[in-house]
Order: sequence, then structure tokens, then C-alpha cells
Amino acid sequence: MELELGGQLAVQWGGSVEWFPAGAEAAALKKSVRSHQQWGYPTHLVDEPEFGRLLPHVRPGPLGAACHSELEGTVDPLLAVSAILKKAEDLGTCLQCPCRVTGLDLAGGRVRAVQTTDGRIDVATVVLAGGVDTPPLAAITGVKVPLKDSPGVLAHTAPRSQMLVRLALAPGAHVKQHRDGRVVTGANFGGSPVTDASKDYGRKLVQRAAQFLLALDGAPVERVTVGYRVLPIDGFPIIGFAARCPNLYIAAMHSGITLAPLVGQLAALEILDGARVDLLQPYRPERFA
Repeated sequence: MELELGGQLAVQWGGSVEWFPAGAEAAALKKSVRSHQQWGYPTHLVDEPEFGRLLPHVRPGPLGAACHSELEGTVDPLLAVSAILKKAEDLGTCLQCPCRVTGLDLAGGRVRAVQTTDGRIDVATVVLAGGVDTPPLAAITGVKVPLKDSPGVLAHTAPRSQMLVRLALAPGAHVKQHRDGRVVTGANFGGSPVTDASKDYGRKLVQRAAQFLLALDGAPVERVTVGYRVLPIDGFPIIGFAARCPNLYIAAMHSGITLAPLVGQLAALEILDGARVDLLQPYRPERFA
């Protein structure tokens, strides 16, 4: 995808470094690394000298266990979406935005049209990838897409001098830095029960990260965001045509931004070529019927 978009996706490679002090979490990390290595995933435990080379500006404290997952990377999600939409338009896709879906017209067990604030759109196939708004839209057709409530709060700083070239997954503070110098941090990059988007809470997140990345101490918080993750109830993706509505294709998963390059290709095979991809079989919507 990065090559297809001519570099506009701006992926920051370099992997991620995760660590914990001695204790149960460090033991669990070591076990996780061994499991991932057995699956063929490129990750390995690192000692203090290697840690220092990977994250020279980070002071990790006592290391019980640390690992480097070499192939991982990150993108600025807003810039990535903009690049993908522009490419889609270049290829002839018609984008209607802002445009809100208000309903689905059904006949004979199939979706015949999508009702929107811009009017009716007749359809042959509908791909429903509506994030946390997927369940109510799918429910119109009788299809269940059960999701967990999974908010996440992130603090975004004003641009700083470059200090991170890879993801730093510290105990209680996950941190990354975009190419423009802005640092993004949260308690972790997974779900959280917290929905506090105040600047005060954002400053607490930054100060927590500053325990490990001293240059963040006192960094001004530009904004605080709350994102709602598309996390299926059993933790696994929901992908494929719905048996109850055979021209409705569902795509709901976390992490969508991680899985999108692969799922996009596999979904295209199923939607455009009529193929049935065996790899996706465990993730069909019918498991919730």
C-alpha cells in the first residue's frame, strides 16, 4: 500500500520497543516474545545496551524484560486516511462528504438502496465499514455486529525536536512521535474506561510519559482526543458477506488501521471476484447469528 500511494502514506518504520521492570508483567512479556517467535513473528528480547541504541532518549528505569518487534511501524491516521481517499478519487471513486446514512432499503432479503442526507443511492453491493456506527446499520438488515465499548484517550503535544524514531511502549505510558514533531501518548494504545478529554488529563498523560522521556517534561498539550475503537465482543474481526443479507459485506475490527492493508486486499477478492478466502472463515458475521 505504501508503494501504491507513492510515499504519501508516510509510514514510520523502526519497530516498537516494549519493557517492564522485574515482576509478573516482565515474565509475561518474555513468554509473549517466545510465543510470537514460534509463530514466525520478528521480535526478540533486548538487553540494556541494545535498548539504549534503539531508544537513546528514553530512560527506562530498571529493566526486567524488554523486546524489540522489528517490523512494526506507525502512521498519522488522519494523514493516512487523507492519502487513501485522494488515491481512491484519482482512481474514479465518487466521495460524498459530509453525507450521513439515514437508512437502508430492503427487498427480497437484500439491500436495494442506501438512504442518505444527500438522497437515495441505488446499490448492487454494500460494504458496511462504519466503525462504531456499524451495529445499528447492520441491525436494519437483521445482522448482529456486537461490539465492546472501548474508548481511548490520547494527548497530543505541540511539535518537539525529534526524539523518537520508533514506538516506545513504556509501563503505563505508550508514546510515539509523528514526522512533524508532535508527540502522541496515552496510558496505552489499547482500550481504557477513561473518557476524560480535558487538557488537565492530557497534561497528566504527558507527565507520565515524561518519567521515561525527560524531554517531554512540561511539554504543552495541543489537544486531547477520545477515540472509540471498533472492538468486536469476542476480540476477533468481523469480516464477510452476511448470510441474512447476502449483498451486505461487513468489516469491523481492531486494530483496523493495522489490518486494513491485508483485509482490503482479501475483501476485494471476495467482493469483486466472488472468491471465498479461507483465511477469513473464522471471522464471519454468522458466528453471532
